Amino acid sequence: MKKLSVGLLVILLSIAGCSESFDPQLTRIDVQKISEEGMKDREEITIASIERLKKIQQAFDKIKWSPNTKVEMARIEGMIATFFIQEEKNMPERLYQYRIWFEGETATIISDKENEGYGRLTDKEQVEVLESELFVGE
Repeated sequence: MKKLSVGLLVILLSIAGCSESFDPQLTRIDVQKISEEGMKDREEITIASIERLKKIQQAFDKIKWSPNTKVEMARIEGMIATFFIQEEKNMPERLYQYRIWFEGETATIISDKENEGYGRLTDKEQVEVLESELFVGE
């Protein structure tokens, strides 16, 4: 009986050690503002502050996504944000590009991430947070 208990304990510890999960982490964002003429501003802003990344991630968590939706916008985006996300431990980051339009109290986002696509952020407070955090450094 004692050998069975020890064997069971070893198996459980092995399974627990192998099933270590890794939560994807946003490690940085490169932001490029777009002028009204459609020209990219020369200066690219890099956001790496953990505090700022968390605020931006919280705003993105409120976006209502419509995957597989093709959208044509009437005007060019106000900025392009490239998110660097480490999805797996000990693996390189994946890059996801977001084209963002700010329109008063809403933001429209088009993502190249397969499960996102077209999104709208309608929470006025989160739109303000997103806009202020992405535009800091001007």
